[in-house]
Amino acid sequence: MASSTLFISLILLSLFSLSSPLTSETVLDAAEILSNNGFVSMALTLELIADSLLSQSNSITIFSPPDTSFVQSGQPSLSLLRFHFLPLYLSSGSLRSFAFGTKIPTMLPSQSLTVTTPQSDSVISLNRVKVSSSPFYDDGLLVVYGIEKFFDLKFHSPNMKFRCDLLTIRNPFGEAIETLRSHGYSSMALFLESQILGFSNGQSSMMTVFAPSDDALETRVDKFTDYPSLYFRQISPCRISWNDLVDLEDGTELSTYSEGYTIYVTKSSGMLRINGVAVFYPNMYLNEWLVVHGLLDVFPVAERISTVESDSEMRSNNHEMSIIDHNL
Repeated sequence: MASSTLFISLILLSLFSLSSPLTSETVLDAAEILSNNGFVSMALTLELIADSLLSQSNSITIFSPPDTSFVQSGQPSLSLLRFHFLPLYLSSGSLRSFAFGTKIPTMLPSQSLTVTTPQSDSVISLNRVKVSSSPFYDDGLLVVYGIEKFFDLKFHSPNMKFRCDLLTIRNPFGEAIETLRSHGYSSMALFLESQILGFSNGQSSMMTVFAPSDDALETRVDKFTDYPSLYFRQISPCRISWNDLVDLEDGTELSTYSEGYTIYVTKSSGMLRINGVAVFYPNMYLNEWLVVHGLLDVFPVAERISTVESDSEMRSNNHEMSIIDHNL
């Protein structure tokens, strides 16, 4: 099964605020610090593309090769540069926690970096390139690491048949993360592993994760600007086990962390669906505060809108039929 590379920051409303997006001053500050540390080429690059970065993501991770790499390779292509930018914030702790072979999305569409850090090695490695243990710049939204050379666009992922360096993540989502990853839901696992771990500070909040399969994510979403809304709408801020779902009445609405987006439970011919999507693996993981259900597809973007429009259209049709009957 293909390993999806999709995920973006889930910033829970009760845990973190979205009121502090990246600013051009932040990017320029990072560029100045890079320049002061001898990474002049990447500093100049940041200054040139600052506005473009700000329009693409609210949080960014940058991997900067040294000036010698720029000299040796010549002017890098735009594709190569985008391969060194991630549309999300990754702390050094998150980078260290990733299992060997984990895929991390980049700003180059359909291209990801692969974690190649052996469990016994203290040096972080991506695509077999060493990453600085501490970032040059980190303000919680933008983080910049140094790397020894450019990442290779043609790098081939390790053969996962020999994957033996899995890490046990000691955090509230640890068991759920490993369960998701082992059943073909590695994208949601990576998402929980990197983002909620950083913001939760070990605290648990009631939630239910409706996890799309890796294959569904890869075919349904083709640009990282869609990631935030996708992940927000797949999570409900309450614990809903499969037995709870089965007991709900047809048409029950459930809230999500996506503002204005509602989950609708429907039942027909003995089949339970959530926003039109069947639950493939109910209760994939559950504990006293968290439930994970596996789905085969992603919740539709405009489910609430389409449902409302359908209801309105039905009422309109009924009204017209009433008028016709009256005239007859």
